[in-house]
Amino acid sequence: MTTARYRPTWDLALDPLVSCKLCLGEFPLEQMTTITQCQCVFCTLCLKQYVELLIKEGFETAISCPDSACPKRGHLQENEIECMVAAEIMQRYRKLQFEKEVLLDPSRTWCPSSTCQAVCKLKESDTALPQLVRCNVCTLEFCSACKASWHPDQDCQQNVPITAFLPGESSLFFKADDDDAPIKRCPKCKVYIERDEGCAQMMCKNCKHAFCWYCLESLDDDFLLIHYDKGPCRNKLGHSRASVIWHRTQVVGIFAGFGLLLLVASPFLLLATPFVLCCKCKCSKGDDDPLPT
Repeated sequence: MTTARYRPTWDLALDPLVSCKLCLGEFPLEQMTTITQCQCVFCTLCLKQYVELLIKEGFETAISCPDSACPKRGHLQENEIECMVAAEIMQRYRKLQFEKEVLLDPSRTWCPSSTCQAVCKLKESDTALPQLVRCNVCTLEFCSACKASWHPDQDCQQNVPITAFLPGESSLFFKADDDDAPIKRCPKCKVYIERDEGCAQMMCKNCKHAFCWYCLESLDDDFLLIHYDKGPCRNKLGHSRASVIWHRTQVVGIFAGFGLLLLVASPFLLLATPFVLCCKCKCSKGDDDPLPT
């Protein structure tokens, strides 16, 4: 990230520098970008990196102003984003927008087949009862509620085997046990997730829920990954023991550092409190004194 450059005072008078709230650097006005909706100003480089990070990680489709204290809670418009990022990143942004639209649209749904992923249209209905959906691309017939194979006169199952969504797949890869299945549903929001490699600690991009891939148990509060020390998932994390110990050391070190900082700073805060109160009382008394005549 570029840093502020120093210029003579007479040059500043002609071309004043503007401060960026992200990197706290000062730049000429031509290197700054103003968000149209809220009029917040940031250096173009910082704003570009902020937008690209959100799009690449797929965190959100409505990119908000990076200032957490923005009074108008503004968002970047699509034309502003397009002027800032490369064409392939913009294409990914539009893809994320479309996926979000389908997810929120009650009249559309995704085909659950991992080899298809087409958008299917639902029939208009006044009731929210499950209905038969037929994919026009792969001809799969599935339930609109649970996304399993169509089951007339039967209730939707809570946990459907993944092979039900893979018609035509006959390889052993798709007939493995549930623990080794390549595609599973997020235990919180039920979105389908595919795992091709990596460790067993998963995070759903849709709801940000962390869970174990093998048993689907929640890992939201398990910062030290104790879950993989016992039970059926013991030693199944996918990392070496040394890397797990190093991870735990880092987490404990961060908490210990904060605790030590508070412990060291607390006596100084106690000593400074009377002086702060005295100064405040003197200031308030000075404001109450009448003006001399």
